[in-house]
Amino acid sequence: MATVNSVLGPIDTKDLGFTLMHEHILVGFAGVYQDYPELLGDDPLGRAVEKLKQTKEGGVDTIVDATTTDLGRDINFIAEASRRSGVNIIAVSGWWLEIPRFFQAASVEQMADVFVREIEEGISGTSIKAGILKAASDYGGVNPQMETILRAVGRAHLKTGVPIMLHSYSPGQVGWQQLDILKDEGVDPKRVKLDHSNDTTDTEYLIQLLEQGCYLGLDRYPGRTVSSRARTNTMKALIDAGYADRLCPSHDSSALPFLGPDWRRAEEERRQYNPHGFLYIKNAVFAQLREMGVSEEIINDLCVNGPRNFFEGV
Repeated sequence: MATVNSVLGPIDTKDLGFTLMHEHILVGFAGVYQDYPELLGDDPLGRAVEKLKQTKEGGVDTIVDATTTDLGRDINFIAEASRRSGVNIIAVSGWWLEIPRFFQAASVEQMADVFVREIEEGISGTSIKAGILKAASDYGGVNPQMETILRAVGRAHLKTGVPIMLHSYSPGQVGWQQLDILKDEGVDPKRVKLDHSNDTTDTEYLIQLLEQGCYLGLDRYPGRTVSSRARTNTMKALIDAGYADRLCPSHDSSALPFLGPDWRRAEEERRQYNPHGFLYIKNAVFAQLREMGVSEEIINDLCVNGPRNFFEGV
């Protein structure tokens, strides 16, 4: 067993339980909750806590919050949401796609030092430590700024042992570029998880990635560009290929996204689109897998074994 930093302190990997490996508690932009809370509607913390309590009651024990600073990470908000709801939350260090101009001159080592500090000392002047690293590349591939972040994340991983999650553009097979850079930095692919992998139905590409040793995040449920059923068909194909213990199903959803001035209407539209919230995998996807003949043992282990194996580095 191993331990992983949660926002309320280290927890043993055996205590992670049912884990969603790519979600968000609050999404907006850097400083939104601290500086512009009125843009988030009434009682944003209370609303987030209520959704997390429902998630906990539905059987989810742990959530990885994939919110970086540029996506609006507020570590005190996340910690209080965890404390009030009883859901373990693991915070991320790293960067998403919005790399500001004044960062473009930063060196790999400078950024790596920032990420290491957030893992070993704490985030935003607190003692709350990140438990996972994140980098991102999208349809344009790995541009020079994203390569700086990616290499910095790789070096921070080597210094801390904390694993890496990647926002990856799977329809363009960008994962190969990302893995090549991380391997060039000395990162073992088994410490890497490529998210949004089921944005493609090309199982040959996904199995080739798995053969490298990495994990796959199968998220963005219920749909977006690829339907829920097509995403689950892809998951079934990977299970049949023998990789159930290296799959990490999730939603890439948010308890409290930035919804704009008419937030009540926007939240109602979200509920109509996905009435299950963070329980869509348990309530809808698992039902689809049962219809496809996947055993209860595999279904019950999908959001337990993959996440635990990933954090333990096996």
